[in-house]
Amino acid sequence: MTELLPHKVLREDRDDGVILLRSGYEMSAPAAKTTDWLDRWAHEMPEALFLAERAGPAWREMTYSEARDMVQALASGLLARGLAPGAPLMILSGNGIDHAILTLACQWIGIPTVPLAEQYSLIPGAETHISQIAHTVRPAAVYALDGDLFARALGLQAFEGLPKFVSRNAHPVQTRLDVLMKESADPGAAAAACGPDTVVKILMTSGSTSAPKGVETTHAMMCANQAQIADAMPFLRARPPRLVDWLPWNHVFGSSHNFNLVLAHGGSMHIDAGKPVPHLLGTTIENNRMIAGTIAFNVPAGFAMLRDAMREDTALRESYFRDLDMLFYAGASLPQDVWDDLEAMARDVRGDVPLFTSSWGLTETAPAALVQHEASATGAGVLGVPMTGVTVKAVPDADGRMDIRVKGPNVFRRYLNDPVRTVDAFDEEGFFITGDAMRFVDNGDITKGLRFDGRLSEDFKLTTGTWVRAANIRLEVLEHLKGLVQDVVLCGEGQARIGLLIIPLPEAEGTARDGVLDAPDLMQTILVRLSGRQTEGSATRIGPVAIVSEPPSIPAGEITAKGNLNFRRLLEKRAHVVDRLFDDEWPHVVMKDT
Repeated sequence: MTELLPHKVLREDRDDGVILLRSGYEMSAPAAKTTDWLDRWAHEMPEALFLAERAGPAWREMTYSEARDMVQALASGLLARGLAPGAPLMILSGNGIDHAILTLACQWIGIPTVPLAEQYSLIPGAETHISQIAHTVRPAAVYALDGDLFARALGLQAFEGLPKFVSRNAHPVQTRLDVLMKESADPGAAAAACGPDTVVKILMTSGSTSAPKGVETTHAMMCANQAQIADAMPFLRARPPRLVDWLPWNHVFGSSHNFNLVLAHGGSMHIDAGKPVPHLLGTTIENNRMIAGTIAFNVPAGFAMLRDAMREDTALRESYFRDLDMLFYAGASLPQDVWDDLEAMARDVRGDVPLFTSSWGLTETAPAALVQHEASATGAGVLGVPMTGVTVKAVPDADGRMDIRVKGPNVFRRYLNDPVRTVDAFDEEGFFITGDAMRFVDNGDITKGLRFDGRLSEDFKLTTGTWVRAANIRLEVLEHLKGLVQDVVLCGEGQARIGLLIIPLPEAEGTARDGVLDAPDLMQTILVRLSGRQTEGSATRIGPVAIVSEPPSIPAGEITAKGNLNFRRLLEKRAHVVDRLFDDEWPHVVMKDT
């Protein structure tokens, strides 16, 4: 079993009721720049595998020395084309070796990259999101993997007159990266001017509760976070990590966390083109049969799908667990049955269980701020304790729920071109206001860590004056409706009771009418399931229920780049359904009181 570092937490209780939490361990000295890691491994182990991606039945592989050479050549080519440090380059396509090398080239000379979800380019109607982000970012150049596949997005007016780079199928106004690498300009001055405080990445927030914001991310933020992660998990320094990973690089977890984790420790990244969706899961399964990773990162839905596959696939189970140091879930809480099954499978393969854990953070914290680095005694759902160098400010309310704020070297300083929301993001002491609420797992033992208790911005108030903790209720309802629905959205702001919009599975049958799905059998099954969780209090009891007839739309902004629901936008777009939900005269497709 992986050797673990026990939790150690320092607590300070202030007279105003605020609680300050810090790690009991000292933070290690971070690297100055992310490209220092590349320089180190290219020098110390030039032939070691750094990146790999599928190319037919085999893998296209790149060593650290090859990556370093390409980074230098691309950086020279970018400067030769007139790109200047500080001028952003937008990336439209998903994870890949060329994406990685271009990103590192930009980081070497101080050009911020802006990776976007490739769905924005490939789903008709979603390109408006690219134009909106481009208006905020004001890119100086744009890159996409394939000139044909991304032709519509590359042709947007927002990119008119800008240099356009592709890896293949270049159109007349586009330049292939292999051609760009043959152009030359001296990168010495730009590289020397690039330091820890240089902004080298702009990551867009998910936009699930407000309009997306551009988080200016520096070398120092990312380097500090990798030092903090390694402080909590010393095994990373003992054995270079080997990942088979699909998590998208337009999101902070896939890029700043996972990609940098590999780079910081001289590990290898096998880029998985699969995803935890039915038509791509087979790719993920095949890749994990071929490559035995030492760390498995995934979202709860992904772990659940792999669990189901491994019940029958012994080869996959053997490869998956054989060398694992850690399983790490991100996003929503992992269902306990998935946790238990994966632990049992690990014991069956190897006789013990690797660290099964999670952490917590946001785009603004680069990303990890809390981490569970000892085995959890309570199973899934624990977020952990402060990382080294991080101070957590917990502001309790009358119910013991705590508004969580953070400060540390991994925390951002400002949003791009948004001074108003930058000021609003910090309290009077300079702590970043995360908007998340938490509770102690055990009030008598703070080393047990913190547990998520909802997103404050998702809470709303009923006309009774009662606050509804929407995030917690949503997760509870989803557990009751597991396997029956895709998602649910709570509503009821300014109403006397909580309403529930059901987003059904794609195969749900019924008659669409006025924005809802008339599906009596499905509704009856939902109501039977919900009857098992009903309570008497208005703060938790579900009132009217409706099944929506149209799935959430990426072009309409109802789904974020992370694939999460944008609750606020969805309720705005379906205001007519919400209004009628609380109208007692509306047809029987809405259950008035469960």
